[in-house]
Parts: sequence; structure tokens; C-alpha cells
Amino acid sequence: MPKQTSILLANIGQLLTVSSSSDKGPRRGSALKDLSILTDAAILCLGGKIVSVGPTKDALRDTWIKKHRRQITEIDCSGKVVVPGFVDSHTHPVFMEPRLIDFERRIEGASYEQIATAGGGIRSSLEGVRNSTKRLLAAKVLEALNEMAAHGTTTVEAKSGYGLTLESELKSLEAIRDASASWPGTVIPTLLGAHVVPKEFQGRSQKYVEIVTQEMIPRASKRKLARFVDVFCDKGAFTAEEAEQIFAAAKQHGLDVRAHMGQLSETKLSPFLRFDPASFDHMDHVSDDDILHMAKANTVATLVPGANYFLGMSEYPNARKLIDASVPVALATDYNPGTSPTISMPMAMSTACTHMRMSPAEAMAAATMNGAWALRVSDRKGSIEPGKDADLAIFDVKDYREIPYWFGVNRCAMTIVNGTIITKS
Repeated sequence: MPKQTSILLANIGQLLTVSSSSDKGPRRGSALKDLSILTDAAILCLGGKIVSVGPTKDALRDTWIKKHRRQITEIDCSGKVVVPGFVDSHTHPVFMEPRLIDFERRIEGASYEQIATAGGGIRSSLEGVRNSTKRLLAAKVLEALNEMAAHGTTTVEAKSGYGLTLESELKSLEAIRDASASWPGTVIPTLLGAHVVPKEFQGRSQKYVEIVTQEMIPRASKRKLARFVDVFCDKGAFTAEEAEQIFAAAKQHGLDVRAHMGQLSETKLSPFLRFDPASFDHMDHVSDDDILHMAKANTVATLVPGANYFLGMSEYPNARKLIDASVPVALATDYNPGTSPTISMPMAMSTACTHMRMSPAEAMAAATMNGAWALRVSDRKGSIEPGKDADLAIFDVKDYREIPYWFGVNRCAMTIVNGTIITKS
């Protein structure tokens, strides 16, 4: 792994700090557009932290910088845009193979539910994970993390969920742990033992819920393999009552919670707010009443338009309605082999702009600061300000709006991940 170094980014054409003195919660409403843009700016990073942010002329006059200039790696960012490293707060990286049969069946007209009923979908990824070694799984996760960093992502939430046995779910979390140890960025592990009910428990979902609550969660907590517990609460997956049982067990064992909600059908969200979930993800189907409840909470609505795009759906989450109602909104890739095989946060932003009518400014804040709130790491991630981790993405564009504008191409020239420089290969 490359070593941290002292770094000075100078002559930045456009710097989006996404910082605000009023950040006491996730961005919502009109505040989602506040990017705090500086021009001809500079950033000094030492020991993996941001030390100072301001005009380049002030940085070059600084006595400490003058004294240590030979020991500092200087990066000329003339004509470039620098943004906070992206926070991808919803990914499923622990799998072995793409789901190409699902892809073809969908093109032929099969629905998500029809593919799952025919043996495709989430359950088709189980065999690869169950039969794989931890080393091979970790290598696959690390490969994805490196690709994400090349596109400007520095913090990643990584879920298990393609094993669905005690052994394979713990193995998946161990693979995430081992991969993150070889990557300079930050990985937040999530136990998703409740992804779907595995075939061997069909018709006995409560028995499987007991395995999740009485075995998976306690073991993952005791071994510190997960920070969050997730559950897919929807038709064809877990009921609201089962999800509440899983949330209660997570809280009992000191783990925070998040959930896949409203992707295929509506589930009443307000009863879950008593568990203080970090985020509800997907949110294609949500009632006006639940929107009002979420507007009063810090639970983030994490939208993953890549899944809607890849599934060929004409409808997307109603981002405008959520934002205008003051619900905090984040963006994530939902990287997974079946419904969103992309590691690109700029692609997620582009899709959010073109299909969900989010402005480029809203998409940027949703992909950085609000992603950090969705993972509860906003104290050190999501914005560029002194004291926070040195997570920065440098784009070879003149205007930040070009980041979602150019889709299908990687304009990220360099990523600084916890003070480690990663150049695009």
C-alpha cells in the first residue's frame, strides 16, 4: 500500500469544499445546493488529514510551507476541479461472478420477480460465495475498491448478503475486513444476512430470521466484523414484522441499522424510526405521511438510480419530492452483480440528474456530505475542511457540473485517499 505523504494542492481552478458552519445534520432542502466553491485555491494535507484550505496565494506565503517545501508533494491543479472524495454508502461487493443470465432474461422481458422465481436474482449468487475461499472473496472486494478509488470514491459501505448461512456471512464480512486492510480508503462493513430468505428456508422464514438474530448478529458484533445491520424489507424478501425483529436484535448487540425499503412495494416507514436507522435505501415507493416523518429525522434517504437504470425501469425514486419536503437525500451506486454493476459514483450522479431531476449541485452534496451522514462518518468525511480526513478527488474538468455531464467516461485524474495519492492507471 502506498504511504501517506505531505501534500499541497495548489492553483485549484474550482474547489468544492461542501463545508458549512451550520452542518448540524445531513443536508436537506435548499442547503443541499450549498457547495462552498473557491477558486484559485489550495489545500495542505499532513498525516492523512486536511490542515488548511484557502487561497493559493496565502498558502504560498505560509511560513511553515516555505520552510518544508522540499518535503511536500506539490500537485498543480490549474484548470481542474477538486471535490471531497465520494462516499458510496450502499454497495454489495462480496460476490464471485456477474449474473449474465439474469441480464439476458431481463432484456427478453422478464421482471425482477420472475427472474427470482426462476432461480435467478440474489439466490443465484449464493453458490459462488458459499463455495469460495475467504482469500478469493477478499481479492474480488479489493479489486472493486481499487476501481472505485480510480473514479473518485474514498469511503465505501460494503455489505455481505450473498452467502445467507452463518458461515458464509461471517466469511463475507471477514473478506471485507481483509480487503479493507489492503486499501488506503475507509470501508464501513454491514451485515446483510437478511437479504432474502434462502431456498432451504422457503416457507420457514421465521426460522431463518432466528438464525440472523440469534447467531449472525451476535457473532458479527462480538468479533467486530460489522458496524451496521441491513435488511431487505419488501415483497419477496422480509416482512415489516421480521425487519423489526432484526433491527431490535442489532440494537441489542450494539450495531446500528439501515434498510432496503420501498424498492418494489411500499412499506410503512414510521414504525422503524424508533430504531434511529442511519438510512432507508432505494425509496422508489414511499407515502406522503412517511415523507413528513423523515423530514423531521436524520435518517437519510439513500437513492440508487443505477439499479433503476440497469433494470430498464421507466420510474425512478421521486428525488424532487423528497428534497423539496426537506428529507435528507444521499446517492450511492448500489454496486452489485444483478441490478447495478457499476462502481462509478459520477455515473450515479449523472443518472440522478437526468432521470431524477436533481441539480448537479444537489447530486454532488448527496454523493459526499450526505453519504457521510448515511454512514455516520460525517465528523471526518464528506467535506474538505481542516481536521477532516484527506479524502479528495481531482477531476480533469473546468467546471464541477461536467462530472455528471460526461457519462460513460472517467474524468477523475487523481484520488487522494486518507492522504495516499492514487493516480488513474
